[in-house]
Amino acid sequence: MLKYILSRIGAMLLTLFLIMSLAFMVVRLMPLSLFENPETDPEIQRKLEDKYHLNDPIPVQYFYFMKDIITDLNFGISVKIRPGLDVFNILISRLPPTILINFISLFISIPLGLIFGTIAALNRNTWIDHVISVLVIIFISVPSFIFGAVLQYTLTFAWPVFPTLYDSQAVTFAQKMHSLFLPIVALSLNPTATIARYLRGELIENISSEYLLLARTKGLTKAQAIVRHAFRNSLIPISNTLISMITGIMGGSLVIEKMFAIPGEGGLLVKSIFAGDHFLTVAVLIFYSAVSLVTILIVDLSYGIIDPRVRVGGGKA
Repeated sequence: MLKYILSRIGAMLLTLFLIMSLAFMVVRLMPLSLFENPETDPEIQRKLEDKYHLNDPIPVQYFYFMKDIITDLNFGISVKIRPGLDVFNILISRLPPTILINFISLFISIPLGLIFGTIAALNRNTWIDHVISVLVIIFISVPSFIFGAVLQYTLTFAWPVFPTLYDSQAVTFAQKMHSLFLPIVALSLNPTATIARYLRGELIENISSEYLLLARTKGLTKAQAIVRHAFRNSLIPISNTLISMITGIMGGSLVIEKMFAIPGEGGLLVKSIFAGDHFLTVAVLIFYSAVSLVTILIVDLSYGIIDPRVRVGGGKA
């Protein structure tokens, strides 16, 4: 098991290194004029270029970029959005709202998806199943920002129940959640529908399998057989969908954060790209890549724990 874990961690670190390199190359190959700020003193601009080797060839810039990250965890400074501030500190300061809307929406989606998927499977081909299936198709097909716009109009303009934009002056957790309720709901619909769809299909297949019939013949009730065998076996393939769900939520939050004026990482990425703040853009891209890779690692390890055949195969490889 230890060898399996170490191999997955090594693969994650290698992938992160390649993504960091690719992000650096793509951003730095943009015109260097994007680094120029007309409001910056020429002497300060020259010192900035010397410090980060902006006038050196790309391979030299890349060497110092990786060296600063490995030795000092230094991703550079912001030259446009927050001039002079360390981009790592900027990322940390804008992390809480992003964590709230992304992970709370995921924690809401998982139990709701399991509940609706189970209800649909146990009521197969009934009106309950048809209603849930239609809602699943709608929630999967329509992007989260469309739901965000609909919620924003109906519950802030037509019926002013929630604030239109994020309240940056909110102090208590309840106040913050009140202003984040709509974006969290908008981000929760797609992953909820995804889990419900996969669970319904897997559960229907397991309920009609021979091993469940064998469990019934041994004296288990239908509910006991479903909970102890069918439901657990149905969860194994669904664990892989968590990867796409989390990356989908993170991607959807880029637009949602902009719509609701949430001071998170998503709005920061969009703003840094348009402003040409190269250091900040690379740092945010690395952040999103690291979150996705850690998610893949956690799901991969949990999948190995659930199904011993995975870790045995990984150990032999």
